[in-house]
Parts: sequence; structure tokens; C-alpha cells
Amino acid sequence: MKPRHKRLAAAGAAAALAATTLAVGAWSANAGQQSHGRDIDLQLLAINDFHGHVAAETSDTYPVDGVNVPAGGAEYLATHLEQAREGERYSTTVAAGDLIGASPFMSAIFDDEPAIESLNEMGVEVSSVGNHEFDAGFDELNRIIEGDEDFEGADFPYLGANVVDEATGKTVLDPYWVKDFGRGVKVGFIGMTLEGTGDIVSKSGIEGLEFLDEVETANKYAQELKRKGVNSIVVLLHEGGVPVAEDTGHECESLDGSGVGMSGPIVDIAENMTPLVDILVTGHTHQEYVCSVPDPKGNPRMVTSASSYGRVFTQIDATYDRRTKDIVRSSVTGSNTVVTRDVEADGDQTDIIAEYGPAAEEAGGRVVGYLAEDIKRGATRAEEFPLGSLIADAQLWNTASADTGGAEIALLNPGGVRDDLIHAEGVPGEVSYREVFDVQPFNNYVVTLDLTGEQLLQVLQQQLPIPGGRQTTLFMQVSEGFTYTWDKTKTGTDQIVADSLMLNGQPIVADQTYRVTTNSFLAEGGDSFTAFLGGTNKLFGELDVDAFEDYITEFGTAATPLEAPELGRVTIIK
Repeated sequence: MKPRHKRLAAAGAAAALAATTLAVGAWSANAGQQSHGRDIDLQLLAINDFHGHVAAETSDTYPVDGVNVPAGGAEYLATHLEQAREGERYSTTVAAGDLIGASPFMSAIFDDEPAIESLNEMGVEVSSVGNHEFDAGFDELNRIIEGDEDFEGADFPYLGANVVDEATGKTVLDPYWVKDFGRGVKVGFIGMTLEGTGDIVSKSGIEGLEFLDEVETANKYAQELKRKGVNSIVVLLHEGGVPVAEDTGHECESLDGSGVGMSGPIVDIAENMTPLVDILVTGHTHQEYVCSVPDPKGNPRMVTSASSYGRVFTQIDATYDRRTKDIVRSSVTGSNTVVTRDVEADGDQTDIIAEYGPAAEEAGGRVVGYLAEDIKRGATRAEEFPLGSLIADAQLWNTASADTGGAEIALLNPGGVRDDLIHAEGVPGEVSYREVFDVQPFNNYVVTLDLTGEQLLQVLQQQLPIPGGRQTTLFMQVSEGFTYTWDKTKTGTDQIVADSLMLNGQPIVADQTYRVTTNSFLAEGGDSFTAFLGGTNKLFGELDVDAFEDYITEFGTAATPLEAPELGRVTIIK
């Protein structure tokens, strides 16, 4: 095992897999055939959206036979992967992005270096970048890849075929990687993030970068690989879909049996991507599926995703024809496996947790305030929820004085809230710094800026799906004193009733200027809320997690613990 992180030192019986493995999406009678003659049995093991979940989290579960069981944790994922590799000479382990970013405290507090060390030891050989790889900016991503004097960096290539310098058009990361298994067996991997990455990460960290169309990029590099004699091609793409109950014409199955069809951006991408690509390993949506989506010639092609947080992994088996140097498409089979914790913990992963865990616990255990009850996120990102209201109130309070911004309104994107605040029954409702961090792990700054009433209305209208852009509704969380009406009986942007916007009971005036606080992600147009880009007189404050901590400390005392805000700041007409 490699030496561990120097900066940390300065800071202080295996169960069989068969019971929880479901073979799905198989359309070949050739599965399991042995290698002889010109045929070679290939194995791909795949994960996605790991998000730094190194230590087993109590909240990480997955349904098995209708019952949620503890799942995930690098100690157990590594063991499951090692068991799956047994007896497989031609095996590789790959990933489809978001391996870091939006991580639990133990990894995030050390800049996700524990996650990279964990993945190195786990045997990941290649990954695409995802949007969260850019959370801390491109320079920090390069440090994660290359390492520094205290950190060895990633042992595997991070691919970004569609991430280019907008001035030169050249890729800033390797576009593809070729795995040479020996005996003339080569497989090319093209890695990409979703084209919309620029809309969902902080603009300052990706200045000068452009994110290109996924289909055009894959088609380009598939041709390049073919010219180099690499005919067997897999795309690792941080974009995905959702299994649905309707028959969409795609053979699609999931472990819980909920999906027989498929929807989402990956469908159009898969249907239009060159037939030179044999398999698509996807992510981003945190869904679990093994599907068949026809390529442009109408031939079935496997598209997979392994949920998130290391709770599931995908096994893909295929025959490689040494004469054609290509994967036999009809041989491809796939299955997803729940990473149960009834296997022996991997020792290398245990060592990583043992080194980082105590220092993280010490840093995160500090009590910052008290709760009177659970304060939670919504079931979806398309609704008002108490924790969102609380954070908006905290950001308004933090920036209301003249010297901190003079804010009158605070707005928060629902995706900026990543965990619940839970009041433990029967014990004091202590809130630790770690719990606050887990709610807001992105290290965004609070930003106060001028918006006119008209621009404020445009922000609210951009909660709705945007033609040619984001296809989902994102419900902006708003601070106390700001109200409006959302009339769902109307269509388009008319749903946001223009003359209903009120601040402390007074109508918002279209040409009047208001001081509005948000986070730096939104201030830069993140999540397609481009109306924020018209804001002026920006004043940057402290980190959003620090602003939230300050608020909890001020108002969540042992004598008067925090209660969940009442909903209803937005009036919904259905």
C-alpha cells in the first residue's frame, strides 16, 4: 500500500455475491463462454457518482428484496470488486464521473484526497470527469490528478474529451485512454462530462473552458481510435437517464424492478452516437439501470448506471473477437450488484479510514447549536422545504447589515442543500459542524447584489424548465418576508404571477432595485438561473457554510433551540 497523505500527519468472512446480484438487460446466449481460439472474455466493472463516500455512512442504504439494507462504504465496495475480478484475466474497473465533490465530511474536509486514495487502492483504472470534479475549479482538479508535495494524486487518468480551451478548441484533459490487456486485446475508453456542466458549476473556476456536445465529441474520437486500430470502444459519460414504468421501446431493467423503459438525456445521446461505440457507462442522475438502447443502425447497445455513493456496481461481460479487434455486440451482458456490508472489509480501505477518520471527527464534532426538531429537505427539488427556508433566512441575516451587503431578500437553489438536520430523539438536539457542513458542502460564498424587480421576476420564472436548456423544475427557496404566487393552472412563465411578488407586504416594483443575497454558484448563473448575471454592485461575503453556522449558533441555543420554519412563503395554486 502506498504512503499516506503527509498533511494529515501534520494535522493530527466473505459472503457470496449471488444473493444480491441480479442479472439484467442480457440479450445474448453467449454469456459465460470461455476464452478459446480467437475469442476473449472481457469484464468491465463500473461505478459512478461515488462523491467521496469512503467511510460507510449510516444513511447509505439500498433496497434488497423490498427491504432497505446498509449499502456502500469503500471497505465493502473494494471487497465486492475484488471478488468479482476473481478468475478474470481480462478485467478492468472504470468510472463515469463525480467521484469527488459534494462529499461527506471526512473526504471533503481534506479536499477529497481520501476519496482519490481510496479509488487508487480500489483499482479504478480510468474515469470520465463529471460536473462535481469542477466544484473547486479546474486548477484544483489538476492538483487532484497530478498531486503535489503532500499528495500523490490519482493513479488513473481522468478523461474529458468534451472539455476544451475555448480560445484554442483543444482538450485540456486526455480525451481517451486505451487499455492494453495483452495478446492484442485493446479497448478504448472515451470519457466525457455532460455538455451542461458549465451551467451547474461555479463560473470562476472554469473560466476559459467550454463543454462540447457529447454525441459530436464521441463520434470524433471513436473515428480517431478506429484509425489507430482500436475497434472496441466504450464511452464513460457523466450524463444519464431514469428508468420508467412505461414501455418506451428500450429494454431496461433495474434492481427494484421499477423500470422497463427509459427517459432522460441519455436516450437521445445513445440513439445518435456512432455505432463504433459498443457500450455506454453513464452517471449523473444517481439512477440504477442496465438498458438496451438502439444505436443509429437500430442495433441494441448496452447503457448502464450504478446508482451513487458506492452502493451499487455494474458488471459487464463481453466477448472480444481478436480477428476483428472488436467487442461482439450480441455477446454483451450486464448486471448490477448491491454493495452489501456482509463481506469482509478491505484492509487497505480500513487503513485509509483509520488515518483520516479521527482527525475529521475532531474537526467535525464541535457543537455549533441546537435543534428542537428535524429540519429537512424536500422529497424533490421542485418544492418549498423547511431546511431551504432556514438557510435562506440565515443568508439574509448574515448579509442584512449595511457593511455586509444591505440584503432585503435571499434566494437559494434546492440543489445547494445536500443533507437534513436531524434532532436525535431522547438526547439534546446538538448540531455539530460536520452536520452543518454536510448540508452545504460546496464552499460557495454568499453574494449580495442589486436586482431590479423585473430581474427578480425573471429569476423566479427560470425555476421552470427552460426551452433548449434545463428540463427540470427547480424550486427556489426564499427568505422570510418575500412572498409570491405560483399558479400551476397556467402555462409557461405565466405560472409565476407577476403582480404577486411582495416584500414585507409591499409589492415588488419592476423598475425598483433590491439587494438580493444568493450563493456564488447562482450569482454566476448556475443551474441556468442566468437572470442573476444581470446583477450589479456585487459584494462577496463569507462561505455559505460559515454563514449557516453563525446563524445556528446565534438562534439555536440550548435554551431556545431552532424550530423548522413554517412553509407557505410561496402560495401554490393547483
